[in-house]
Amino acid sequence: RIDGERVVTVSSEVAAGANANALLAQVQQELADFALPPGYAIDYTGESEDQAEATKFLSDAFALAVMLIFVVLVSQFSSVTTPLIIINSVGLSLIGVLFGLMIHRTPFGIIMTGVGVISLAGIVVNNAIVLLDYIEQLRARGMEKREAILQAGRTRFRPVVLTAVTTILGLIPLTTGVSVNFNEIFAGNWDAVLTIGGESSQWWGPMGVAVIWGLAVATFLTLVVVPVMYSSLDPLKRGLRAVFIGWWWDRMRGA
Repeated sequence: RIDGERVVTVSSEVAAGANANALLAQVQQELADFALPPGYAIDYTGESEDQAEATKFLSDAFALAVMLIFVVLVSQFSSVTTPLIIINSVGLSLIGVLFGLMIHRTPFGIIMTGVGVISLAGIVVNNAIVLLDYIEQLRARGMEKREAILQAGRTRFRPVVLTAVTTILGLIPLTTGVSVNFNEIFAGNWDAVLTIGGESSQWWGPMGVAVIWGLAVATFLTLVVVPVMYSSLDPLKRGLRAVFIGWWWDRMRGA
């Protein structure tokens, strides 16, 4: 009994290599039209309940992280449009995450893939800040907008790429499950020192794939798409200003 109500628990183990989420969806589909007597209900608990709680927690954490990043950027840039471009780079990185998961045929693990996406957001935002902040500095010195964008792209290309490359190289051993057996080293058995594809890769693999592919795609898009979006920033500002003034004028005339 749970909370004074009679409960019958039906459980099952998932076979090795099977997708638990796909099996659960199939079970839910089969039981959707199952007629129950009055007062009876079917609840899905266990792993599915844990995943639902983890999904809600990580979704809230991701939204809070993006909101805090946006608030800090607005306070530093004294603008809304430039931080919006920076935040947009986070969305661009999700293209790489989905692309990487499809290539590696890695299931979207709610916990580890979600942690990878949240971690990725901080790295991608940093790269966009490095680029756009330097553009703002050059324009403050009197440089034309187009020339400032080109100069910032040439100057900040190396820091942005090096950040991505070093992060990716550092995550490859974690993603592939590379392990070093120091006991075998001390024993002089060099044939069994290095192993690839250990059990740890099943846990850390989805996170590594998400960060590696998301960062690789986001780095390219940061150097290409973000400057293009920034170059069209002034026309966008003028358009938004015209829309706001027109809306305000119509309200004043109506009043």
